[in-house]
Order: sequence, then structure tokens, then C-alpha cells
Amino acid sequence: MNDMGGTGDLKDGVGACARDWLGGLMINPALPNSALARLLTVEELPRHSSSWLEWRTLDAEATGMLVTSPQAGHRKQALENPDADVDVLAGLAHDTEPRIRFAYAVLVGDFGRRIPDGVLETLAGDGEARVRRAATGHRGLPLAVRARLARDENASVRAGALTPEVWPLLGADVREALLADPEPEVRKAVDSLLAPEPEPAPEIVPGLRVEDPDPYVRRAAAEDPSVPAALALRLADDPDDGVRLALSLREDLTEEQRSAIAYVVPDGYHTPPRWVVERGREPEVARRAAASGHVLLRRSIAMQERLPADVVELLAGDEDFFVRLTLCECCQDAPHELVVEMYATWHGLKWTFLSHHPNFARPGLARYADHPNPRLRHAALSDPDGGPDLVLRLADDPAVSTWAVRDPRLPADELLRRLAMPAGALAAAANPALPPAVMHRLLDLAGVAAGPPR
Repeated sequence: MNDMGGTGDLKDGVGACARDWLGGLMINPALPNSALARLLTVEELPRHSSSWLEWRTLDAEATGMLVTSPQAGHRKQALENPDADVDVLAGLAHDTEPRIRFAYAVLVGDFGRRIPDGVLETLAGDGEARVRRAATGHRGLPLAVRARLARDENASVRAGALTPEVWPLLGADVREALLADPEPEVRKAVDSLLAPEPEPAPEIVPGLRVEDPDPYVRRAAAEDPSVPAALALRLADDPDDGVRLALSLREDLTEEQRSAIAYVVPDGYHTPPRWVVERGREPEVARRAAASGHVLLRRSIAMQERLPADVVELLAGDEDFFVRLTLCECCQDAPHELVVEMYATWHGLKWTFLSHHPNFARPGLARYADHPNPRLRHAALSDPDGGPDLVLRLADDPAVSTWAVRDPRLPADELLRRLAMPAGALAAAANPALPPAVMHRLLDLAGVAAGPPR
């Protein structure tokens, strides 16, 4: 949609829709930086404004707008946005507010971000002790700077600066001062640094471990691969449910041995056995776990991101609901039909994430446009072959209209009409097909200060 005439009709909706226009533009993925700059001047945005800048895609220009914004909240949200430009963010090391510099010192390396050259040195020289202390938490802090901070006036900074690598670089007088430091926090750090390596615990005779009165010790023995299976199987009748369950998940048991154990499958999430986590990518390991009679092994292997086609087929037809659900939540190879089924029927907290599965959107989903299940009617919008007629039809469906109105396939005249309707104004303003000129027109009508020429 490159053009949208008739925007004069929007004046009629200013009173009822202006605030929703702002709310929709805030979440519009196609919002140009020129419109973003205008939104940043609004002091009181709609209720979801507390974090809207944390998840927007920010280029260097947009990052710069936030970093230089007079509102501290904008600057902090830039730091908490994983897409923000790291070199532009470096300006926060010189922010006028100590709380922003502290937040930057804590989060500068988050999201796997590269830390620009010189930033840690700047933070380590900050006038606020908590900023200097936060800088010591980064491994990239140069040892010379760390050695300087070991003599800092603040005890917390001195304690944080101490590492095994920096200790030998300190002068004898500095080490003596730290050893005699009056602050408990510093003495604790020094003691921890100089504590001798603990001697390895003596090897315990496996037989004693199996007979230990502590169920946690027996549980550890039951799952320890160094304990021979024949010895571990003595625990098959253990009175503790956790011990029997741990035993039943051992890799070296036959299916007959496994099924002979009276294990109890607990409700809720379980931790997969280590051997499945470490070697589940191996096709034969995956096939063995997927074919096991033990439901927790099947659920565990379903957590793998990628699986052979025959394993996926086996797990997709599993009788256990949570095997199938786990496959859809974790495995990129889960079949389209199963992902859609789980999306339509699962009522857990993560059900909405299933629509983002790579195998969710497929041609043919439009057949669900009249389905009694509203989730499936929503799924119809994910049909890549669905055209404007499908979107227009679902735009009047109360259960999915919000998503349909936000769909860029919605006809231009209908999108404009929805902008003037209180029930659809927010969703329409969030539609990425909205031309930038119309976005600015909405800001004009909402009384937002004009930005630079566009």
C-alpha cells in the first residue's frame, strides 16, 4: 500500500481514537524513525509504554534517538533492547544519571553483545562506586585496571576486583593491605582467592552407596553410570519413588529391566537424563529413546531441536500427549499438522508460541476460516496463500479481528475505515502496510509535536 487517500475522514475519529492510534503506532513494526522520534516526545503514552522500546528493532539511528533522549526511561530501554547498536549504546557510559550508568555497567555485555573498546575502562573510572563495582564483574576488564581497583576506596569495589589472575600482579604492599583489610567483604574475597584447592573426596565403594540410608545418595548411585547396572538394580524395590525413577532412566538397562521397575512418573516438568541431553543428537540414541516404553525417555528425546525423520514420525504418533506437545515446543522438525493441532487444543502458558514454529504457517490453513474453534480461525490468517478477501472476512470476527486488522493484506480502503473506528483503531494503526505519511497524519491529528521534515 503506497498510497491511501481520504485521510481527511480521520478527523471524525480524533476524540475517540487518538490514544489508540498512538498505542498502535508504538507496536507497528514498520514505524519509520521519523515517526519514532515524534512518539518519543509524548510524555504519557498508552499503558503498554513501559517496555515498548525494549523489543522494537532498532538501527543505529533509532538507538541514537533513545540514548540522547531527555527521558531516562528511553535511555534505559535502549540498553535493554537486544537489537540496539552497541557502539551507539556506548554513550551511556557517560550518561548524566548515575542509575543509567550503573544499568549500563551491569548490562553492557548482555545478549552476547560485543563490548566496545574502552567502555569498561570508562566505567571503572566512574565517580559512583556501584558503577565501578559493576565494571569488575566483566571478564574483559584489563588486568591493569583491575589492579588499580583493588586499591579502590570502596570496599565492594576492592572485593570485586580480586581474581586469581590479578593477585600476582599486585605489589606486596597492596596484597598485605588486602590481607589486613578491615572490611569483611574484602577479607572474604581474599580468603576465597587464597583458599587451597580441596582434596578430592575418597572414592566410595559402590556397594556402600547403594545401601546408604540417605535416599539422595541412593538416588545419585541409581543414576551414576559408573555404578554397574547389576549393582544398581538392587534399588529396583527401593521405598523412595525418586530412587526408583532415577534407576529406571539409566541408559544401560534393557527395556525388560526398565519395565520391571515400579517407577512413578511425576506430574510437571522433569529433568532429562544426562545421557539423553549429551548424546540425543546421535540418531541411534534418539531412536532408542523414542522407542522406549518409558514415557520420560520419549518426552526427553522430544526436547531435541533436530531429530531424524523416522524419530519425528514415531514421536508425533505417540500415545502420550506431552510427548507430542514437547515435540512441537522444542523440535524444529515437528510436523505441521501436529503443531496446528497442539495450537488449537493446548491450554498451557506457551500455547501462543506454537504459531511461531517454522512448520506452522502453510498453504491450506485458510480452510479453517469458518471453524468453530477461534484459534483455528486465527490460524487461517497464517496461510501464505490467503488473500485480501480472507483477511477482510476475518476482520469482522470478534475473536480474531485484532489480528486480521493488523494484517498487511487488509485492503487499503478498509484499513483506513478501521482507523476511524474505536473498535479497530489500535489494530489498524499497528498495521505495517500503513504508509509513513498516514502514520504522521495520525500523529498530527493526535496533537503530537511535528518532527523533522519527512
